[in-house]
Amino acid sequence: HLRIEYQPPTRFKMASLQEAYRGLDQGGRIQATYVWIGGLEAVDLRSKTRTLEKVPSSPDELPVWNYDGSSTGQAPGHDSEVLLHPARIYKDPFTGGDNILVMCEARLVNGDIAPNNFRTPCNEVMEKYKHLIPWFGIEQEYTLFGRNKWPLGWPEGGFPGPQGPYYCGAGADRIFGRGVVEDHYRSCLYAGVKISGTNAEVMPGQWEFQVGPCEGIQMGDDLWMARYLLLRVCELHNVVVDFDPKPIPGDWNGAGCHCNYSTEPMRNDGGFEVIKKAIEKLEKKHIEHIKEYGEGNERRLTGLHETASIDVFSWGVANRGASIRVPRDTEKDGKGYLEDRRPASNICPYRVTRIITATTCDE
Repeated sequence: HLRIEYQPPTRFKMASLQEAYRGLDQGGRIQATYVWIGGLEAVDLRSKTRTLEKVPSSPDELPVWNYDGSSTGQAPGHDSEVLLHPARIYKDPFTGGDNILVMCEARLVNGDIAPNNFRTPCNEVMEKYKHLIPWFGIEQEYTLFGRNKWPLGWPEGGFPGPQGPYYCGAGADRIFGRGVVEDHYRSCLYAGVKISGTNAEVMPGQWEFQVGPCEGIQMGDDLWMARYLLLRVCELHNVVVDFDPKPIPGDWNGAGCHCNYSTEPMRNDGGFEVIKKAIEKLEKKHIEHIKEYGEGNERRLTGLHETASIDVFSWGVANRGASIRVPRDTEKDGKGYLEDRRPASNICPYRVTRIITATTCDE
């Protein structure tokens, strides 16, 4: 079948220009890029940069900033100011040096959280149950598209060969966009995001990276920042990342955001019984969870392509067609973790980790 060779035309030129300017002396001042979640779509990341006179040692030392919320779907034009409250600091892999990226929470001037921002309610739950030490690991799937709005490596307007050879594959005839993936991986490591792995997925042009284990609120912070880094890396490669849970209709895998989860009692001896009780609680609130698990997820959770039906809750050991998968090692060891396979690729990780923790830890 027809194959389109992937050669981003501007990547190396842009990288060399960046390197030239990164070496310039900044006179002791640094750049701080504030990153926040906008309100126009599920994954809507925005950023802007300001100069600081010194390197901060914590988010508390950073100034609260503001932006035009009428341009992000979060405030009316006649009262458009939305405030940026710094939450977590990361190193900036794009500008280097002492420059930083700052994950922020957007709040209205009256103190309420801005639309599409859920860090505060998530943190309230994490603080309530911090004695249980909840750990998370999220598997973020995504699809790379060319500027022609067609998946990377696919014949324009056409289709590649059937699924099978692409998952964790190698070779120019089956793997598209590895340069993006490798650059993103290194960017996360440098920034301080707890990235733990990556792999090519079942559909050609689709990839996954994993973040975790993270405790409590860090899971949401790190996944949002990892997404921001991916968007920035894709700019340099002149490709587009899509977080839609079913980007191509038909006999192609969708994209999820599986959430691996455990508490300290689950990880201790006898933890499998704690896990089974948690699964019973998750079953009782299946509909509530689905409402928190991403937009357009009904197109993905069909019971096909390694998913369970959106209408039926199920669980099983080593079963990738279930709502909840328990790893074989967890059953064998009698302790470990569970994997919630229902969340879509465009979830808000604050919403997902909040409801999983609240449901399973509530007595």
